[in-house]
Amino acid sequence: MLSDIEIAQQCKMEPIGKVASGIGLDPDDLELYGKYKAKLSDEALQKLEGKEDGKLVLVTAVNPTPAGEGKTTTSIGLAQGLWKLNKKAVLALREPSLGPCFGIKGGAAGGGYAQVVPMEDLNLHFTGDFHAITSANNLLAAMLDNHIHQGNQLDIDTRQVVWKRCEDMNDRALRNVVVGLGNKADGFVREDHFVITVASEIMAVLCLAADMDDLKARLSRMIVAYTRKGDPVTAGDLNATGAMAALLKDALKPNLIQTLEHTPAIVHGGPFANIAHGCNSVRATKAALKLGDITVTEAGFGADLGAEKFLDIKCRMAGLKPDCVVLVATVRALKYNGGVPKADLSEPNLEALKKGICNLEKHIENIQKYGVPMVVTLNRFVTDTDEELAYVEKVVKEKGCEFALSEVWEKGGEGGKELAQKVIDTLETRESNFAPLYSDDLSLKEKIEKVATEIYGAGDVSYSQGALKELKRLEDLGLGNLPVCMAKTQYSLSDNEKALGRPTGFTLNVRDVYPSTGAGFVVAITGSIMTMPGLPKVPSANSIDVVDGKIVGLF
Repeated sequence: MLSDIEIAQQCKMEPIGKVASGIGLDPDDLELYGKYKAKLSDEALQKLEGKEDGKLVLVTAVNPTPAGEGKTTTSIGLAQGLWKLNKKAVLALREPSLGPCFGIKGGAAGGGYAQVVPMEDLNLHFTGDFHAITSANNLLAAMLDNHIHQGNQLDIDTRQVVWKRCEDMNDRALRNVVVGLGNKADGFVREDHFVITVASEIMAVLCLAADMDDLKARLSRMIVAYTRKGDPVTAGDLNATGAMAALLKDALKPNLIQTLEHTPAIVHGGPFANIAHGCNSVRATKAALKLGDITVTEAGFGADLGAEKFLDIKCRMAGLKPDCVVLVATVRALKYNGGVPKADLSEPNLEALKKGICNLEKHIENIQKYGVPMVVTLNRFVTDTDEELAYVEKVVKEKGCEFALSEVWEKGGEGGKELAQKVIDTLETRESNFAPLYSDDLSLKEKIEKVATEIYGAGDVSYSQGALKELKRLEDLGLGNLPVCMAKTQYSLSDNEKALGRPTGFTLNVRDVYPSTGAGFVVAITGSIMTMPGLPKVPSANSIDVVDGKIVGLF
């Protein structure tokens, strides 16, 4: 059996200009990065503004398990399947972070015969967007420390510096550091921290910005520290906005690539959904809506994280209205939620499936709260039995949802036609009555508790003293109208990654809260979630190499 990278390397890609022409783009609309990658120019995006929007389909999933669910693979296969049914579909996906690529999770190019290519480029440096975000983030950090060193005219309290440096790698040693050691000329000594680039507020800002003017406005209002009097200090106060914008000028432009079947894919931005808002850029999604009949996008991890944030943060800010949600599950994942170890998931086990399907049921109920029609799809494995598949279909239909099998990993677009047809039927026959879960005028605590109780199933929410103090400060600063971005483990509906299935009545523990005023939301850190991951005992990096000019071991 070929590996994902071997399948991708066998693909005969079309020149990106040919792919672009299929969705009405001219050569002058593209800024080429070689033969197979391009950015959409600002002029191209401006030309699209008067066009009518197509339909918007969000792909989400049950909570991820070690068995893998294939959400991105399903998104890609669905788009390929839609093209086979004569629907002009455009993908809008996120860019992968280097951290998971060299860690344990893997990349974000899909798998099997439902991939975007060039796969190696996408999973590594791509068009340099993440490097630009990292540089802009760390430029701001450098200017902040330089301001303190050069006399601290803004009277910044060095114990209340909240801006963190970033690095797009899993490096636990950088979570907590001390900067400024050495001589007097080496800066003011203080504790500092690193986050992974995909958790940087600048990543969120870039993904939510409408254009360059909006980007600069968002960058300017990011809070980096507080004065000794307790007043916020922003990036604008440090005169850092213009320089950061210069670094982000090209990164703000969406990237265009293709699938194995030459379906156009706009891939741009990459915030994690467990520690950020987990969606690709607004600019990419809106461009895709203008360029195709149907836009297929995805949100990170399970529906309790990525989909909730897509619906409550991205759609609220960008004025988006999803027309359909596709919820991805696997028999293996549901059996894992029923207590079956990873090593035994290939064995038939209807009883474990019946026990674990409660996780799927909860995600269905959650999406239904937003008023968006839904199709549930099983990403089929060869070890799934007819009895297991029939049971899942029965439960899904009892919940009032459409059901389809997906075989896109093995068959590409051909294996996505059943799902694609269900999506088309849903779009043509059912109306979306989308509304966010909560209103802007609730307090920050009320919003946190709304998500915790209604989406996660918590019975109560507890707050550390530091979190309570910060919530009060944010309300006093007039930030109480912002939505909340919950940072939580992806492996469970609760903040305890070992609580599988459908935990209920638990207490969600909020240990920290901080503002992302440029992005336009407030982050609540729950449980033991980390904003800088670490590498596993045996990282994927151990297997990656270059042999005869080709990258090997990259999945």
